This record gives sequence, C-alpha cells and structure tokens, in this order.
Amino acid sequence: MAAVTYLEQQSRLEPDLAEWYNDLAHLYRHKLWHQLTLKLEKFFQHLRDGNDMINLYHEFITDFESKINHLKLAHFAVIVSQHYEEKEVAISYLEGVIGKLRATGDRRVEEPVLYVKMQIAALKLQKGELKECKVLLDEGKSTLESMTDVDPSVHASVHWVSSQYHKSKQEFTGFYRSALLYLAYTSVESLSDSFKLDLAFDLSLAALLGDNIYNFGELLAHPIVNSLQGSSVEWLYHILMAFNTGDLAKYQVLCERWADALSAQPSLVENKKKLWEKINILCLMEIIFSRPSDERTIPLALIAERTTLPLEEVEHLLIKSLSVHLIEGIIDQVDGTVRISWVQPRVLGIPQIAALRDRLDNWLLKVHSTLLAVESEIPDLVTT
Repeated sequence: MAAVTYLEQQSRLEPDLAEWYNDLAHLYRHKLWHQLTLKLEKFFQHLRDGNDMINLYHEFITDFESKINHLKLAHFAVIVSQHYEEKEVAISYLEGVIGKLRATGDRRVEEPVLYVKMQIAALKLQKGELKECKVLLDEGKSTLESMTDVDPSVHASVHWVSSQYHKSKQEFTGFYRSALLYLAYTSVESLSDSFKLDLAFDLSLAALLGDNIYNFGELLAHPIVNSLQGSSVEWLYHILMAFNTGDLAKYQVLCERWADALSAQPSLVENKKKLWEKINILCLMEIIFSRPSDERTIPLALIAERTTLPLEEVEHLLIKSLSVHLIEGIIDQVDGTVRISWVQPRVLGIPQIAALRDRLDNWLLKVHSTLLAVESEIPDLVTT
C-alpha cells in the first residue's frame, strides 16, 4: 500500500492539506475510482506547489492510472507537465504517458493521446521548435477531423495550440480564427482573469490587424471582451467598437485621446495606414447597411462625405471592397454612383439589430398601406 503510505506521510508533513489527503486515501482504499477522480480534479485546482503535483502523480496516481477515465488521466498529466522546469523532461514524461495510454488497448485511446500530444506541441513551441510543433499540430488536426463525439477539451487543446503557433508567426488572421474556435469549446468561467484579459487583448489586436476580418460582431458578442472594460487597456475595447460601426469620427477622437497607449503598440504603429483603410471600408459597409434595400444606389459624393476621403479615392475604396468580396455592385462613373446588389452578411450588435427592427417596422407599415390601397380599388363582390 505504497500509495496510501505516501498520502499518510503528506498528511503529517502538510497539516493544512491533511483533510484532502485523508479523503483521497479513503476513496482509494474503497476503490471508488470515479469519486477519487473527481476529488483529484478539485485537489489539483487547490494545490499551489508544482512539486506537490508532480509527486502526487508519480507516488499516488500511477498506482491506479489504468483504472480511471483515460481522458481525465490525460488532463492530470498535462497539468503536471506544466510544472516541470525543464521542457525536455516534461516532454519525456508526456511521451511516457502516451505509451501507457496506448498499452491499455482502449478503442477510445486516440482522444486522450491527442490531448497529450497537443501539450507536447505547445512545449515544443515554447522551446522555439516551430517545425516540430507544426508537424504535431497538422497531425492533430487530421486526427481530430477523423474522430466523432470528441470531448470539448480535446477540441480546445488543438485550437489553442494552433492559435499560439499563428501568434508566434505574427499571423493575425490565423490566430484570430483559431482563438475564437478555442473559446467556442471553452467555458469562460474556467479561465483566470489575467488569462482572459491577455486573450481579449490579443484577439482585439488580431481583429484590427488581420487580413479579411471586417466583422467584429462575433468577438464583441463574446463575454471575454468584457475583460477589457475597466482595465488598463480599455482603450482597445472602444477602438474595436468604433471599427465595428465604422465610426470614423469616434476613431479619430480615440486616437488623439489614447495617443500614448497606441504608440506603445508597435504593430498598430506599423499598420496605421492599413487600419485607416479598414475603418473606411467598415464605414462604407455601415452606410450600405443603414439604407433600405430599395435605396442601394449611393452617390459617390455621399460616401466621400461620410468617409472624409477625396472623391477620387472613393472608387479605390469600392474596388478594394469588391475585391475582397465584401460587396457586389456596379460603379457608374458617369452618374457618380454605385449600385450595391449584395453585402456580406454580418454578426449584428444590439444597436444594429434595433435599427434593423425599425426598418422592418417601417416595411410592415408600407405593406399594410399598400394592402389598404389595393383593397380600396377592388369593387365589392356581390353574391347573387
């Protein structure tokens, strides 16, 4: 009963944790593996010393690791691996865990194996071994696509590593999409405040700087963005809101107000021209969206006025929007208008939904008026 002996020793050495160790020993003696797993999950959240976690795994969990849920075992292993000082030692440890999982012969073993492999990929990324990380990541994505009924934590692990890989290469669009997928499989409540703030900051920057990202509705609808409010980087939240509504005037005011904070972000400084072009495109889309569907022939002079662009640059703005398939339409240089036939669908915010509701109400009134007019023109039918 070496496992129980270890728990009894720890109970004496760490009186503050004695109740935890005694409960683990009780569940182990009675072979209540499911309850023991749940208790361990809570204990890992309670423990603060990394060495205690490492020792708990090697001195206790290894004694019954084949008897508990294999994905839970993978979760424990990944948590433990994060507390090894040497990345190579952590990788070696995780590879050993994979070997044990495969040795079980469980037909569902690929799920926990993939979860552990993604931690190995993350460790290799931290070591600067991008090629090795990419190989594991590509294999992981392929494996994930071939699986069904996959636990959300496994999905999240793949998308998280993908996001960090793109971040290391300054690939804003790839990071943005992978990070949003990660959040789709992760409970925000399970994340620490500091983690949420860092991720919200990175996502917001990626949304502003990513190629072909012209709709921030999905990000703004996610509760993680609220982490920016009340923080030292709240300015980024307001800039994101200005971009989402294409509010050029507000953006200019914010740039003046937060000039020091903006200049402290090299990526924003380097892409100043790109940001200006993007918000002009978003301003154009807002102009189109705010007009009724039967009033989509827009004077170029109106676009120039709203975007504050010279008239000759409005055509370039329209061509750019057409080229990235944000809109479809025809530019009439003779009449100085553009006829819009299609606009890329957007994730709408509350103010935009309210505006759409008002337009629908107006449309219903028109339909009702038309109905009354038609009825007044139709003679009464007399039944004979």
